[in-house]
This record gives sequence, C-alpha cells and structure tokens, in this order.
Amino acid sequence: MMRAAHRRGAAQQVFIVFGDGAGQPWLRLLRPGFRHCFAALADEAGWTVLDPLTGRLVVSRLGVPLGFDLPGFYRRAGLLVLGPFLPGEPRARRLPPLEPVSCVALCRAVLGSDAPFAVTPFGLFCSLNKLLGTRKNILTTAPAST
Repeated sequence: MMRAAHRRGAAQQVFIVFGDGAGQPWLRLLRPGFRHCFAALADEAGWTVLDPLTGRLVVSRLGVPLGFDLPGFYRRAGLLVLGPFLPGEPRARRLPPLEPVSCVALCRAVLGSDAPFAVTPFGLFCSLNKLLGTRKNILTTAPAST
C-alpha cells in the first residue's frame, strides 16, 4: 500500500526562520529581530513554506530548483535560521489545545511532540538553540594585543 507524500513516508527537514516583521502594532513589544517566525520544510521534491500571517496561514510550494539553499537565502536576507530539525510525532492529547494560534504555535506544531514550550519567537529561538547546542560566543571587543 502506498502512502501519500504528506504522511510519515516522506523524509522532511524543518528549518525555523526568525525575523522582525511586525505587521501589528502590539508586535513591537516583542524583542527586535524576534517578532515573527515561520517554518520552511525541505523534502525530496523541494521546499514548502508555512507562514502564519495575521488572520491567515500562507502555505507556499516554492518553484526553485532542487538543491536550492533556502536557509542560506534567508540568512543573506538578514533573517536568523535554525535547523535542520526532523519533525517529531504528533502530540497525544485528550483535550483540544488551549493555546492561541500564533507563529510560535504553528512552528511548534510542525516540529511535533519534541518541540520545546515557548510563547514568543525569542523564547522558541532560545529553546531550539539549546537543543542544537549551537550557542555561539560573541566577542563585542577585540582582545588587547600584547
């Protein structure tokens, strides 16, 4: 029996992209650079982007060549990209979710049951960054030469 491509049979990698897009005034209260996040999924056929905008969800299958470096493209555009992650199993719940639908909730849903809890894009970034173990040391001043 063949499985549909959107089922567990298709190998996917998930990249979570963070940016400063603040379409609503209240988003300006969030940390600059972490006011929005969305998911980019790679599979053997190409790229799919899931971008929750205010009032709607945009799902786009990108018409780029196979092997296109979409995370690199986003990085060159000034966005922060974490990944790749492998989507986990769906969460087993008895009750419907009581969290609001947001960009963070969508990204956590794409990541599956292994996704860390977060409410804001910056909180999700910090949690995922810890999972990846990619904490970077950033030098703000050059060391004194002797």
